[in-house]
Amino acid sequence: MDFKRRAALTRRTFIGGLGAASALLSSVRADETAPPSQLFARTPPPVTSADQVLDVMAFEPLARVALPPAHWGYLATGVDDDLTVARNHEAFGHYQIRSRRFADLRHLDTSRAILGTRWPSPIYLSAVGGMRAFHPEGELAVARAASTRSTQMMLSTASSTSPEAVMQARGAPLWQQLYPTDDWRVTEEIVMRAEKFGATAIVLTVDAAGRPRNNETLKRAMQIDARHCSACHKDDSHDTWLRDPMFAGLDVSRVTGIEPPDLTVAYLDRVRKLVKAKLFLKGIVTGEDAAIAVEHGADGIVVSNHGGRNEETLRPSIDCLPEIVTAARGKVPVFVDGGIRRGTDVFKALALGATAVGLGRPQVWGVATFGQSGVERVIDILNTELTMIMRQAGTPTLADITPAHVLRA
Repeated sequence: MDFKRRAALTRRTFIGGLGAASALLSSVRADETAPPSQLFARTPPPVTSADQVLDVMAFEPLARVALPPAHWGYLATGVDDDLTVARNHEAFGHYQIRSRRFADLRHLDTSRAILGTRWPSPIYLSAVGGMRAFHPEGELAVARAASTRSTQMMLSTASSTSPEAVMQARGAPLWQQLYPTDDWRVTEEIVMRAEKFGATAIVLTVDAAGRPRNNETLKRAMQIDARHCSACHKDDSHDTWLRDPMFAGLDVSRVTGIEPPDLTVAYLDRVRKLVKAKLFLKGIVTGEDAAIAVEHGADGIVVSNHGGRNEETLRPSIDCLPEIVTAARGKVPVFVDGGIRRGTDVFKALALGATAVGLGRPQVWGVATFGQSGVERVIDILNTELTMIMRQAGTPTLADITPAHVLRA
């Protein structure tokens, strides 16, 4: 090859390289608001074990691949446009953490005493129904993970495993979530059974009114799922009282729904009289209802919009938390769930007054991908991230985390 030809090729290569570089720079400028983690992302190698997952959100796409379409749709769905589901997490980005220096961080303590029990961290596993739809061991895998991590577990009324078996796998008392149904006799039987197997709290869900709900994402997923429902649902039934172990042996012939038609203060008083264990109310999102809950004997309040599955109010749980903490006036613990994805989210919830935070979808992403070890990894990631932000904020204990550590952006 003569000199002139080599020179021409070199010029073309150089100019082509400039063009490619210019295109790359233009694409970067066009997306210059994106964080470096997105600008320089590369396709990672396949994940084959839970310990390879770096953050909680990374479990979500793994779970989507692992699950049948309808089961994924059931997990992911909100109502209407799913905007409340999205805002539950996005709202945490509206709060900034004020880092503090000059703190003695030689001994960091994430533990907290809750209702007489010392928890190693302020994280618990919230109620999720039908866990065997996500993993063959379902609630048992979750309970074993809760056991190895000494994490409180709330069992759903719609559990796909008997509460006695879950209790044995957990090796410690559970909290029993309660869908009261519209037959008081069945409600009584559920509460008595839960207290008999050692549940230390009955968590009355009060946000199920207004069903049927408009779960469009679930309905779309069901349309593309070719499997027959009898593969998962006895007699194709989706009614929890006709298929789930909690209702085994009960006369459910008069049950038509999981919520009473008269969820009033009088009904709350009736439940309070029935329950001998602690009584929590789950689904409180306003200060007015929090005040009623405390006045009528609730032992705890769970700030929750059911993961955005029942209502499209566009009010994230974290934004509801402060007014409820104010209304509770320190008389009862206040828990919160919805949108927790990072240890910084846990920190922000604690700073705004939460006693502890519950995990819903993240535990399911974990169990769907790697069973027990997936749930353990989700808990471990959040606890590790929590300790890191506690160091940056200069808060060696949970009691040191106060409203002064967060700002509304």
